[in-house]
Amino acid sequence: MMLFRTLPLAFLLTIVTLHAEVRSGRADVLPGIDVLKERHFDVLAGKRVGLITNHTGRTRGGVSDIDVLFSEKSFSLVALFSPEHGIRGTADETVDNGKDEKTGLPIYSLYGKTLKPTPEMLQGIDILVFDIQDIGTRFYTYIGTMALAMRAAKENGKKFVVLDRPNPIGGEKVEGAIPTTDFCAGITCIFPIATRHGMTIGELARMFNDHFGIGCELEVVPMQRWTRNLLFDQTGLPWANPSPNMKTLNGAIFYPGLGVAETTSLSVGRGTSRPFEIYGAPYINSAKLLDNLAKRNIPGIRFEAISFIPTALYHPYKDQLCHGVAASITDRDQLDSVLAGLNLIQAFYETHPRQFTATSGFKVEVGDRDIWNLLTSRKLTPEQIVLRWQNNLDNFKRIRAKYLLY
Repeated sequence: MMLFRTLPLAFLLTIVTLHAEVRSGRADVLPGIDVLKERHFDVLAGKRVGLITNHTGRTRGGVSDIDVLFSEKSFSLVALFSPEHGIRGTADETVDNGKDEKTGLPIYSLYGKTLKPTPEMLQGIDILVFDIQDIGTRFYTYIGTMALAMRAAKENGKKFVVLDRPNPIGGEKVEGAIPTTDFCAGITCIFPIATRHGMTIGELARMFNDHFGIGCELEVVPMQRWTRNLLFDQTGLPWANPSPNMKTLNGAIFYPGLGVAETTSLSVGRGTSRPFEIYGAPYINSAKLLDNLAKRNIPGIRFEAISFIPTALYHPYKDQLCHGVAASITDRDQLDSVLAGLNLIQAFYETHPRQFTATSGFKVEVGDRDIWNLLTSRKLTPEQIVLRWQNNLDNFKRIRAKYLLY
């Protein structure tokens, strides 16, 4: 008791607050940009900086990284680089180079004519800074953009700095297949990692740089007060759609498993208020599909019949009435997104075998070249397929552990 009598009241309140946050599973997380600001931008002092970002690169208070870095005088922000969907996150196709209206800085697209910064783009730049909100799935393109930019940094003698952000679907669960290296030849599979990898963008950068051999001069500015059990709605940070059709945390949680339906003859709800939470097509018999799903043991998720009209350009069944199912989460802890996705895909095929098809991208997103045949022939159940991947997944977890920061 004597110890607590001598401690300042503010310090005691801090202890109580942190204890309450841990017990409630909530925290006021500071992303890397805020931590860098607290450090007075020490790593950038006197340098010419190129920033790879979009609208999700912002402080806890909602100020754009572009505005924060451009206003500082201890270094010079000289160029911007944009990923898929553009610097403002609103484009749904490839993006051209341009100029930022507010700052006048050039914007180089890394999802257009080139996916990787060219030597010409990097002239007059000392450091590349990366700050983009990922969603925790291997085939979401932002981590591919980061890896390619890291390679460019290595090839052109530039330092690479990652401002870390939360994995919005948490840092504990690791699910799915580990693809073979021959799959990893594009931006949706840059390296053979788990579908749901359970890593932050900074942790992935450390793995890419060391284990996968990029070898650039890398520094990760870590977050403060983030722990692996936190999902995005527990961080105290405002949600900004990472891409035009990633509108909800539930959609992000579903994406590693149910999201592979985007490579099939289904609409995944793009152009509605619930993309990656609703799935269907004009030819689907919802009652028949629900009857199939009801016979399956899929923990943590519920399916209901729905009809909807997708409106997104360049995606299936624009402005057509679709029928299918809406997914909702009943228990986050119990839900295995990948297992749920395998069951959903198999149910669609079993109830509509003539109409339901998949593109070549299906096996790439799942990470297993045999997956379509295994699901549609019923040679293995979804549970057996998950077990088939387990040894490789366990090996990935052992490798992954070396690069975790939190």
